[in-house]
Amino acid sequence: MGEFKVHRVRFFNYVPSGIRCVAYNNQSNRLAVSRTDGTVEIYNLSANYFQEKFFPGHESRATEALCWAEGQRLFSAGLNGEIMEYDLQALNIKYAMDAFGGPIWSMAASPSGSQLLVGCEDGSVKLFQITPDKIQFERNFDRQKSRILSLSWHPSGTHIAAGSIDYISVFDVKSGSAVHKMIVDRQYMGVSKRKCIVWGVAFLSDGTIISVDSAGKVQFWDSATGTLVKSHLIANADVQSIAVADQEDSFVVGTAEGTVFHFQLVPVTSNSSEKQWVRTKPFQHHTHDVRTVAHSPTALISGGTDTHLVFRPLMEKVEVKNYDAALRKITFPHRCLISCSKKRQLLLFQFAHHLELWRLGSTVATGKFLVSGKNGDTLPLSKNADHLLHLKTKGPENIICSCISPCGSWIAYSTVSRFFLYRLNYEHDNISLKRVSKMPAFLRSALQILFSEDSTKLFVASNQGALHIVQLSGGSFKHLHAFQPQSGTVEAMCLLAVSPDGNWLAASGTSAGVHVYNVKQLKLHCTVPAYNFPVTAMAIAPNTNNLVIAHSDQQVFEYSIPDKQYTDWSRTVQKQGFHHLWLQRDTPITHISFHPKRPMHILLHDAYMFCIIDKSLPLPNDKTLLYNPFPPTNESDVIRRRTAHAFKISKIYKPLLFMDLLDERTLVAVERPLDDIIAQLPPPIKKKKFGT
Repeated sequence: MGEFKVHRVRFFNYVPSGIRCVAYNNQSNRLAVSRTDGTVEIYNLSANYFQEKFFPGHESRATEALCWAEGQRLFSAGLNGEIMEYDLQALNIKYAMDAFGGPIWSMAASPSGSQLLVGCEDGSVKLFQITPDKIQFERNFDRQKSRILSLSWHPSGTHIAAGSIDYISVFDVKSGSAVHKMIVDRQYMGVSKRKCIVWGVAFLSDGTIISVDSAGKVQFWDSATGTLVKSHLIANADVQSIAVADQEDSFVVGTAEGTVFHFQLVPVTSNSSEKQWVRTKPFQHHTHDVRTVAHSPTALISGGTDTHLVFRPLMEKVEVKNYDAALRKITFPHRCLISCSKKRQLLLFQFAHHLELWRLGSTVATGKFLVSGKNGDTLPLSKNADHLLHLKTKGPENIICSCISPCGSWIAYSTVSRFFLYRLNYEHDNISLKRVSKMPAFLRSALQILFSEDSTKLFVASNQGALHIVQLSGGSFKHLHAFQPQSGTVEAMCLLAVSPDGNWLAASGTSAGVHVYNVKQLKLHCTVPAYNFPVTAMAIAPNTNNLVIAHSDQQVFEYSIPDKQYTDWSRTVQKQGFHHLWLQRDTPITHISFHPKRPMHILLHDAYMFCIIDKSLPLPNDKTLLYNPFPPTNESDVIRRRTAHAFKISKIYKPLLFMDLLDERTLVAVERPLDDIIAQLPPPIKKKKFGT
């Protein structure tokens, strides 16, 4: 594996935004997640729960509701009073429409998917018709006295339930009038509360309405008579969310105490046909409020203030042991927020509204690469890391992507509406920054930015599917060429990789396809054969120009760009197959790099391991220890060679957000411990524990 001096970086003060709401799409098996900063993420649960798309946040866009309609169409609404639809191909917002009811607190699509319902601050419930291109206002229902905080359709589409403050209303969809008004009990632990907020409602096929409220209760109502049937007190704080399975045989609720409760419909006795709702399982996977829940066919999904997206499998629903059978906690984005200037040993950290540039510290060395100390030692710093630059964006939009050039002289970043390019000058310990003005209109927004190895070219992937090549010289730039998307498609390119010699550019889109362009001849060179799972990381090796691609199912391919075919090593890997423990990892590979002096080595990492694949060694089989490839040091060289295999894995650094080679003997690893994130969150609700 070799010995490296490792810069262990823990000053990337990144804190993910809390999760506000989730929406599960049963047709496509995808999950949409909105965060408190307005960011919306799309997870493909069939592709090993990979975050395949995201829409950047906005300061004025506090998303309160999210739903799928007409199959693949995604809508959101929030406190700015607007309803938005997302373009899932171009990865931008199609349009935003004001509902004219003040802040929107809730939204629900009809069972047929052709109508959209929103609940507003002014007590109005508004019905919209979903047309092929937009949505069109249809009518208002009877206005209520207080804001509409939750909505649910009856599966037949004839009635809706609306949760408000102190009561639940039932509306007839055809007439728009209120049929019933059910007053919620304010009593909590024998004490009358001032208000009872109905945070969530669910309308079942048999006419039962399930409500969750701020008094810690789950209540069952008969919508035909408007009466309370049963009540469960499950928490000492708010019950904030509810989601029901499609078969209506179970539902899940989330509380402000961080607990998720599972309710199931079970027979009253073993031989009885009569059934009742029973609270079967409590889960404590969160430290803070569970703001939202969803119910997929095989799992309970929850998210909240602690930023974790949790998938809790229902083992009785999982038929075979696969990715669906494991508990998952997704905390970090499945894209890289860090770029590196190897020449100047700089790191650029991307936050929502600013960038930070840091120079790595140094240790006392007795030679160019030789450092004192033995393997595993922590070396004292002769110079601490320096915070060189804090670059704040103007306006309310979040940063989509950013990059620093390998020479450290350029910084580029983009928001939804603006692209920024800066020239950096270094004089001793001082740094000066100059913005390149008058950017062309076609560089208004970028989804991905990458510099060439010699820092003379900038590659920009726009959200319209085009790839732009910009020549950099001095403090100016020149647009050289734009690769346009194929006719009839507007596929956004999410990942870029350029060869070290600058001759080849690889681009991966949202549909898992990879296109390779000849930068010198300015034309499409080839397209890598399609694969069922999306690309999570890719890189082009020096000298050989082999493209290494990692997919969300943990498969790794090596494709020869000059020969337009998979390499012999890649074919051998696919024939033999990867080790079962390698395939069972639940975090995607987010970065790939290569050793400049060892062409047979591939360096890659995910959030919990760093791996060097040595292509000269045999692949491990399922009987081999994957994570312990090193035999005892007192064994002979013959035995060591016999037991060694291609995968050298280290799990020292985690959670690992970025790792790369600075030179042939030096690595930089950027970690973000979860305890540091939790320490910056607001305090959770204090719960009384026995004996304290």
